[in-house]
Amino acid sequence: QVRLVEFGGGLVQAGGSLRLSCAAFGSGFSIKTVAWYRQAPGNERELVATITGDGSTNYADSVKGRFTISRDNARLTMFLQMNSLKPDDTGVYYCNIDTVDLLTYWGQGTQVTVSS
Repeated sequence: QVRLVEFGGGLVQAGGSLRLSCAAFGSGFSIKTVAWYRQAPGNERELVATITGDGSTNYADSVKGRFTISRDNARLTMFLQMNSLKPDDTGVYYCNIDTVDLLTYWGQGTQVTVSS
């Protein structure tokens, strides 16, 4: 069984930065793809960024140039650096992993609130 724990959410003013972390706990698994999603109140969960095992990244248009996804494979930790934050970035952020065994796991979510 794999457990994902997220850290780093909080309240920040527009234009500020936050760094989200997600640590994976468990044994007997290998992470293939890492993703961060977010869900604003009243909206569906949306994909923010992904990073594959070879380091290829992809971003939602709304965060390109402001957010950076990364991973530390040795420490089973994933990150989302968020700069130039906007009120529209407010929501609950979730980390997600797909393993090489084609299993998917989610973190519990961390709240990010950007004030104007």
